[in-house]
Amino acid sequence: MTKFDKSKLPSRYVTEGPSKAPHRSFLYAMGLTEQEIHQPLVGVATCWNEAAPCNIALNRQAQAVKAGVKTAFGTPREFTTITVTDGIAMGHEGMRSSLASREAIADTVELSMRGHAYDAIVGLAGCDKSLPGMMMAMVRLNTPSVFIYGGSILPGRFEGRDVTVQDVFEAVGQHQAGNLSTCELEKLEAVACPSAGACGGQFTANTMACVSEAIGLALPNSSGMPAVYESRDQYGEASGRAVMNLLEKNIRARDIVTRKSLENAARVVACTGGSTNAGLHLPAIAHEAGLEFFLEDVCDIFKDTPYFVDLKPGGQYVAKDLYEVGGIMVVMKELRKAGLMHEDCMTATGRSMGEELDMIEREADGKVIHPVSAPLTKTGGVVGLKGNLAPEGAIVKVAGIATQHQIFKGPARVFECEEDAFEAVQSRGYSEGDVIIIRNEGPAGGPGMREMLSTTAALSGQGMGKKVALITDGRFSGATRGFCVGHVGPEAALGGPIALVQDGDEITLDAIAGTISMDVTDEELAVRKAKWKGPRKTIYSSGALWKYAQLVGATYKGAVTHPGAEAESHVYMDI
Repeated sequence: MTKFDKSKLPSRYVTEGPSKAPHRSFLYAMGLTEQEIHQPLVGVATCWNEAAPCNIALNRQAQAVKAGVKTAFGTPREFTTITVTDGIAMGHEGMRSSLASREAIADTVELSMRGHAYDAIVGLAGCDKSLPGMMMAMVRLNTPSVFIYGGSILPGRFEGRDVTVQDVFEAVGQHQAGNLSTCELEKLEAVACPSAGACGGQFTANTMACVSEAIGLALPNSSGMPAVYESRDQYGEASGRAVMNLLEKNIRARDIVTRKSLENAARVVACTGGSTNAGLHLPAIAHEAGLEFFLEDVCDIFKDTPYFVDLKPGGQYVAKDLYEVGGIMVVMKELRKAGLMHEDCMTATGRSMGEELDMIEREADGKVIHPVSAPLTKTGGVVGLKGNLAPEGAIVKVAGIATQHQIFKGPARVFECEEDAFEAVQSRGYSEGDVIIIRNEGPAGGPGMREMLSTTAALSGQGMGKKVALITDGRFSGATRGFCVGHVGPEAALGGPIALVQDGDEITLDAIAGTISMDVTDEELAVRKAKWKGPRKTIYSSGALWKYAQLVGATYKGAVTHPGAEAESHVYMDI
């Protein structure tokens, strides 16, 4: 006997009534019992693959989720989607596939759920774009949904200190500068990533994992435990049971993801010095709920949120350290003390955020999590910028940059793509004090809005990370440090001002005032615009990246590819 009435659930189209006998035959073929067929069907979606350590443990963890669904009278149906792992895709043409994969993940999860008429979803993801992609699908479908992160990698140990893949990227720069031998580089690369799990610093994956808890789609404390701890399976099992509770109570993804919960998520990104990519992903998740929560809205929250969690790349510690001192729930408890949390938001437990925080007994440890009353800096680790170089905004991570270094002025050194800039960095074809401009790397113009970690890490490795600034209409890795401004909009391919910058133009960046400007008059810019020859041609004149370039919208709106919930004429759960 099932405890659920399926007369209004999507799976009734597959399992109920005489006309569904052929459909039930397929289910019997897979060993399902009559009782299991007539229970709710729950999609268990994973981004498992053998591309990288971030995804390799998801297959095992999905089994724990399925056990939880079964104990709560649901029938789990596991399926997979793609992942493009940024660490592997970094620094070559493969990085163009990264952001486009976020849309592909959301689209394929949606299609799988619709095609098989599943009633709820538990989604497991491990690498940068798979986390927002999975959450976007949940909100788009508006099903009862629980997100679970695959967990972070353990830190490596090298010469008595903890290391991450960021250290390896930066070591490449040190090697090029002649400060590190090939032998030492090879020793480091062999030990930096010792286990399954996503990159260990507060890079994009861990940032979005923290977001999943703060936004309410993940169970409290589920994001912190390293991937290799098999005790992590308890969170998978609990997530399976939790989604059945949400289904029973008809609590859907958009009951959880609201304007207030998005603001909570942005607070957590700011106070942990999280990845600038959150400025792209939070607007995209909001779009799926029909909410306008753009880059500027995210940055407004960053501006008045103290930065008090000392995590790499701006700080000292990694995800495992944060987990050991109580995790993101302790962080949110500190935010609440400063009146910076909306406590009435619903969570995946069926309880409010305030009720969940009331149950947290641990306090800030003072090393990893500083008290909110004594922050590392008084404003967030990520700052929004606006000005005549970026009328639609831009974003910079200032976590770890001393206040006196948060204003930078210098001549533009313009490159038409990342490869040209990386080559110049390798050959020292730039000067101290330069503002390096890398354009034509936006969502449409790239296509794919590549991350620039190879270039920024090479600069850091050469000891020049604080001596130059870098501006792009592309993105930066969550592991990037230094004065690196990304998400400049409008992008060059759309004729934004970044397309009109010339070598030698005086550029001023002020992360304290939130401005980004070039010392060029409006009249001169108009003359340059009239002479502009249009977007740079790319090699992508067919295939998935061509399709993405045709559809993708503005960066400040999240670089999304469809009209979103505001334009929808039905909700999947009510179909």
